[in-house]
Amino acid sequence: MSPTRSTSQALLDAQLELWHNSLAYMKSMALKSALDLGVADAIHNNGGTATLPQIVSKVTLHPSKIPYLRRLMRVLTTTGIFSVKHPKDGDELVYGLTPASQLLVVGSSSLAPFVSVAAHGVFVSPFLGLGPWLQYEHSSPSLFEKTHGQTTWYMNDHDPTFSPLFNEAMACDSGFVMDIVIKHCSDIFQGLSSLIDVAGGLGGAALAIATAFPNIQCSVLDLPHVTANAPASTNVKYIAGDMFDGIPSANTVFLKWVLHDWGDADCVKILKNCKKAIPPRDAGGKVIVLDMVIGNEPSSIKHKETQVLFDLFIMSINGVERDEKEWRKIIFEAGFSDYKIIPVLGVRSIIEMYP
Repeated sequence: MSPTRSTSQALLDAQLELWHNSLAYMKSMALKSALDLGVADAIHNNGGTATLPQIVSKVTLHPSKIPYLRRLMRVLTTTGIFSVKHPKDGDELVYGLTPASQLLVVGSSSLAPFVSVAAHGVFVSPFLGLGPWLQYEHSSPSLFEKTHGQTTWYMNDHDPTFSPLFNEAMACDSGFVMDIVIKHCSDIFQGLSSLIDVAGGLGGAALAIATAFPNIQCSVLDLPHVTANAPASTNVKYIAGDMFDGIPSANTVFLKWVLHDWGDADCVKILKNCKKAIPPRDAGGKVIVLDMVIGNEPSSIKHKETQVLFDLFIMSINGVERDEKEWRKIIFEAGFSDYKIIPVLGVRSIIEMYP
């Protein structure tokens, strides 16, 4: 290849990189469209595979849009959300479910609510103003608040259309990850006599732990307006309170996807209260955290990219995903003597902290 041709190819490769990244949002919009239409359910209800006419027969679609649906499916198969088989010339393409789209089918293990919220306009729109927001002082409102005039938490408490979507998204993720934790990481709960799930919401995680380990006395601490709506339970106790004011005593404090919502200073306050609530390490005291540890283990590009993209996502509400160095800083500032990271939950990890 001549130097001129080599230079041209490098320029074309650079253009490809820019186009690929600038159009990447189309992948999430295509995925959201598939959820809105119920494409995964249509294929599932057709026995696991379906042609385009069979999908159309099961979703609400104007006939004039069938060619556009074909183009949408081409994106979703190219990006690995659905599979496709090319039969003989003239026959219809046959679409199928992949492990990813299996998780979009309506049911107890569906992650569709979480994906719908992540790609919802209320979370997408703030990023259109990310550049200007970066020019404001750090003490300015979060990107989300700058866009909507209110925090995510205020919107969740006061917006009757947003609240059920957000709560369902959190509940489906909790059920998904806790099922894996209990099945494959049960040793972290061995020997515990009591556990308090801090900021545990309506208690999905605590209920799962209490059901799997009936010998553990499980409690949930959350704000009064949250615990007021807690379901009746015989094996989980609900406590109204604020984790910044204090945490009731327990053998173990459990924090699932809580600390990433807060900056370092607030995390240190929370962890100091956790440390006060548990016994010494030789008496079995520890804090169990489920959260991301960016780049902790050698992983695929998709794994790392998802972690750093989620960090930007959570940054929009003034949250942060941390690498091990950043975790170590707040763990030791809070007075803990040691910790262990267990990278067994995909892009998330289990962190055990010892007093």
